[in-house]
Amino acid sequence: MAGKIEAKLAELGITLPTPVAPIANYVPYVITGDLVVISGQIPVVDGKVAYTGKVTEGASVEQATAAARQCFINLLAQLRVACGGDLDRVQQVVRLGGFIAAPGSYTGHPVVMNGASDLAVAVFGDAGRHARTTVGVPSLPVDATVEVEGMFRIA
Repeated sequence: MAGKIEAKLAELGITLPTPVAPIANYVPYVITGDLVVISGQIPVVDGKVAYTGKVTEGASVEQATAAARQCFINLLAQLRVACGGDLDRVQQVVRLGGFIAAPGSYTGHPVVMNGASDLAVAVFGDAGRHARTTVGVPSLPVDATVEVEGMFRIA
């Protein structure tokens, strides 16, 4: 029987993908005590980067926001593995870090990152409210528009 979080994902129309393997020398997540730290996830869908380019230079704000949302979905896929398949173990989304590929003059990074933050709250309710850092960067791996990393407290 699916847990409460899996049921919420289904209600939101979200099916978690198979987690993407790391593309360099790092692990997808580390568990220390009751914290799971998940490496940055890019907006991969069906094995391909779905959103590329910089915000306002190849990617619209709406596309970048959708990319941040997809990054959070990919974080959840890694988190489910870290939790032994049981997302109901998640007690709190502690922190999200967002990296937004954008030109130096762009300042709307927080709006883009809301794609991930809004989904965290939609999935976990009050336990989805988190601390956050969002920064603009000149480029990201494989020309991804957004990358999101996360820290979660688990039972």
